[in-house]
Amino acid sequence: MEDQMVKVVGERFCVPYTMELVVKRKLQSFSKSLYEAFDATGNFLLQVDGGVWKFQKKRVMKDPAGLPVATLREKVRNVMKNIMVKICESSERNHFLFTVQKSNALRIKNNLDVFLGNGYKDHGRDFHVTGSFSSLSFKVIRANTVIAEVRHNFTWGSCKGKESFKVKVYPEVDYAFIVALLVIMNESDGP
Repeated sequence: MEDQMVKVVGERFCVPYTMELVVKRKLQSFSKSLYEAFDATGNFLLQVDGGVWKFQKKRVMKDPAGLPVATLREKVRNVMKNIMVKICESSERNHFLFTVQKSNALRIKNNLDVFLGNGYKDHGRDFHVTGSFSSLSFKVIRANTVIAEVRHNFTWGSCKGKESFKVKVYPEVDYAFIVALLVIMNESDGP
């Protein structure tokens, strides 16, 4: 079972059953939004806050105690934008958990490639995220197997800066990793 576990942010975020999450996004100002993740019974699990990528280019994921778990930063390399995710608020160069890059610049679907650790482009992608612009929903795939699904719940609140996502994370998959991908996917659909 250990070799099938998908632990990226940490083993404490992996559970042996399918986990249903609700992730709520609130636009707090023009340049700041907040994501909060809850389990099916309403228990608070994670929070991701910070500026929208185009302004601050940094987000911090925190656990229920308010302790930093991971930092998400946008980096621009050549024409493609990359999102680098590090352990807590580490500034160490080798503390990358994963890097995310758009699959291609000319796209019909919103697709991202995920590379674990410092293995950026040294080998093939470790995960693929595929979704559509029209529904804001997506799937996370590892070796041709879906490990998580995210569905955007459109409500009238979405027009007022409040969005909600239903997330299904399969057993032994790091739900903090999936929440980080949700934030990146949701905010990377711009040019």
